[in-house]
Amino acid sequence: MYNVCLRIVNHEAEAEDVLQEAFMDAFSHINSFRGQSTFGAWLKQIVVHRAINHLRTRRLELVDMESHRLGEDDGLDYADPDPYDEEGTQLEVERVKRAMQQLPEGYRVVLSLYLFEGYDHEEIGNVLNISETTSRTQYLRGKKRLLELL
Repeated sequence: MYNVCLRIVNHEAEAEDVLQEAFMDAFSHINSFRGQSTFGAWLKQIVVHRAINHLRTRRLELVDMESHRLGEDDGLDYADPDPYDEEGTQLEVERVKRAMQQLPEGYRVVLSLYLFEGYDHEEIGNVLNISETTSRTQYLRGKKRLLELL
């Protein structure tokens, strides 16, 4: 749950605070848990919403769609023919984490929710109070920017 917070707010101390508040929310409203999903999924939803609300207090800025042209996403994915290299993979994970931290908040949040938390663009739009199209655009632009940083 801490990693979820950290990916969204991008600040260790703030992620700790958000997580603590989310746990307090969850346990003070435990009676509203109906068992329609796992407890972990219910708690994760609270954590994500709390982190997003925290960002709103920091004035989450999404890139204006009208002021930027959407670029082509022509990056192809190829299977790696080399054997698995755990140490190299760990270095790549760290490189991606550092690059993610450099992204503008709007890009980082949408990428995190879509790639790491498994939200679809409709859900992201609902959580962030943006349109599904804006979510998709932020995702594509964030992905492109992330690839540039890498």
